Amino acid sequence: MRRVLIAGIGNVLLGDDGVGPFVIKVLESQYDFAESVELADLGTPGLDLPVYFSAADAVILIDSAKFGGDAGDTRMFRKDEIVCTPPRTRIDPHSPALRESISLVELTGAMPRDLLLIGVEGRGFEPGSPLSPPVRQSIPRVIDAVRRELHRLDTWCEPKAGAGIPAVWWDPICEQRKERECACYTSD
Repeated sequence: MRRVLIAGIGNVLLGDDGVGPFVIKVLESQYDFAESVELADLGTPGLDLPVYFSAADAVILIDSAKFGGDAGDTRMFRKDEIVCTPPRTRIDPHSPALRESISLVELTGAMPRDLLLIGVEGRGFEPGSPLSPPVRQSIPRVIDAVRRELHRLDTWCEPKAGAGIPAVWWDPICEQRKERECACYTSD
């Protein structure tokens, strides 16, 4: 049985940078997965990325990315495209970028056979801001891409019956919806 890691990457306190963890919360609340699938919010991993990859046969990463598209555009990057692109000069050597972290995974021999990065072009990265409307609207396309990749990997996933609102503590829109719906079940 293939072990699949679906991981969201990003800082939830920096607007569109939190799209990866946001998608993980939606997947957790809306879908059931095969036992061999692990969902993880990796935050902003650095040199510890090999630890997360070591037990997986396939990895699906979701992250904000800059590829020259419009805000909310999505693009798929396969392992060869990520690993073969030379890293850029880093201003801050203490916080390696995803490409450098993936190169380290390759060097340690922990690289899974299948690696897909689903990148979402972001627009706003201000501290304390929620996902921008174009990025929020891209989430169904990202989830569809995750489901198509799981299908390609011959791994089971299906919508949950009676799924509720995802518990996304850092997102004011989810919290407002949750409060409104919860108010329907309380008596005054």
